[in-house]
Amino acid sequence: MNTAALSPVAAAVQALAPYQSYLCDACGYIYHEADGDPDGGLPPGTRYADIPDDWSCPLCGITKADFRPYTPPTLEALRAALPPGAPVASRGGAPGVVIVGAGRAGWQMAEALRALDATLPITLVSQCAGDLYDKPLLSVALARGLAPDQLAKESGAAAARRLNLRLFAHTQAVRICTDTRTLRTTRGVLRYDHLVLAHGAQAALPPALPAALCWRINHLAAYLKLRAALGDSPQDVAIVGAGLIGSELANDLALGGHRVTLLDVQAAPLARWPAEQAGAPLLEAWKDLPIRFVGGVQVTQLERVAGRYRLSTGCGQRFAADQVIASAGLQTPTRLAHSAGLAWHNGIAVDAATLRTSDERIHALGDCIAVNGQASRFIEPIARQARAIAAALCGAPPAPYAPRAAVVRVKTTSRPLTLH
Repeated sequence: MNTAALSPVAAAVQALAPYQSYLCDACGYIYHEADGDPDGGLPPGTRYADIPDDWSCPLCGITKADFRPYTPPTLEALRAALPPGAPVASRGGAPGVVIVGAGRAGWQMAEALRALDATLPITLVSQCAGDLYDKPLLSVALARGLAPDQLAKESGAAAARRLNLRLFAHTQAVRICTDTRTLRTTRGVLRYDHLVLAHGAQAALPPALPAALCWRINHLAAYLKLRAALGDSPQDVAIVGAGLIGSELANDLALGGHRVTLLDVQAAPLARWPAEQAGAPLLEAWKDLPIRFVGGVQVTQLERVAGRYRLSTGCGQRFAADQVIASAGLQTPTRLAHSAGLAWHNGIAVDAATLRTSDERIHALGDCIAVNGQASRFIEPIARQARAIAAALCGAPPAPYAPRAAVVRVKTTSRPLTLH
C-alpha cells in the first residue's frame, strides 16, 4: 500500500516505525529501508510498501513481489527453536563442515547451514579478514559518495560470533587430502566431514600486464588499496577490458573526478551483448564524462616510465596513466580442485541439482563452479546454490538447484542497463 493512500494517523505511525529489511529470495540481496536504492530511484528512507511494483532487484532484476521480510539470523533465535535436550555444537567434537572462502558465497553457505542446524560445527577459511560486503558496491562507491570504511556491512569476526562458527581469517587453503578428509592450511590442518569450496574466481591477467604494475579489483582489500592510491586528486586511469566490471569501474571513476581511458579488443564496450542493447547506449551516456573508449586494440606492453605507466598496443598506439587496472575477465584457481582430483570442466565440475563435485564429501558453489561446462559468474544463483547444499548436508528435504538464464544489471549510474 502506498503511503499516500493511508490516513494521516496511519501515515504518521508508519513514519515513526523502525526501518525494516527485506530479502530477495532469488539472489540474497537485502533491501534496507533506511538505505533505499538510489540507483533504482528509491531515496534513503523509502518504505517497502512505497516501492513501485515495477521496481526490480538491483542485483538480479526480479520484482518486488519476490522479496520477504528479513532479520539477520542470530544464534539465540536458532537455539530457541531447538527441541528440548538438543546437543550444542562442540568445537572439540565432530569436524562438521569446512567452507573455503568468505565472500558472498561462503557467508551465504554458512547462513544457509545455520538456518537448518544450530548445532552443526562450521569452520570458515578466508584469505582476508572475511568482512561482509556487497561486491557490486565496489563499482558504484565513488558515484554514491561512499567512503571506504562504509563498504563493509559487518566484520568477519562479528559475523562469526553471530553464527557461532570458527573463522580462520588471513589463512590460505593449501591442499585437500581426500583420503584423510583434511584440509591443509597455512594455520594447520583442519578435519572435515564435508567440505564446501566457495573460493570464487580470480581476475585474469593478460600476458602483457605484469602483476606488479596493475590493479586487479575482485575483492574489497584490493579495492581499498586502489582507493588509497587514487587519493583525493584527479588521476589518469587506464582500464584494460571493457566488459561488465571494466565498464562499471570506468563509469564510477569518471564520476569520481578521474580521467579514464578504457581499452578493449572489441569495437564496443559490453561486447558480449548486441551493440544496440549495451555498447551504443553506454557510449552515448559517456559523452559528457571524462571517459575515452578505444576499441579494437590489443595491449602488448605495460612499463613504468618516469614515474607513470605507459601502455603500448599492437597497432602502435601509446597511452599514459597514473594507475592501470586489468579487467580482462575471471579465471578459476585450479590448485585446490586438482589436489583433490576433482573433475574439471571450465571450472570445478558439479552436479547441476546438488552442486556435489566428483567427490561425495565435497560440494562447491559460486564463481568457482561450472555446470555442464558453463561457469557460474553471477550473484543471483548463489543463494539458491547455498540452499541446495545446506539441505543435502543437514538432511533436510531436497532443494535442488536449477540453473537458469541470468538477468544482468549493469551498474553504470550514467546509464543503468538490464541485460539478458
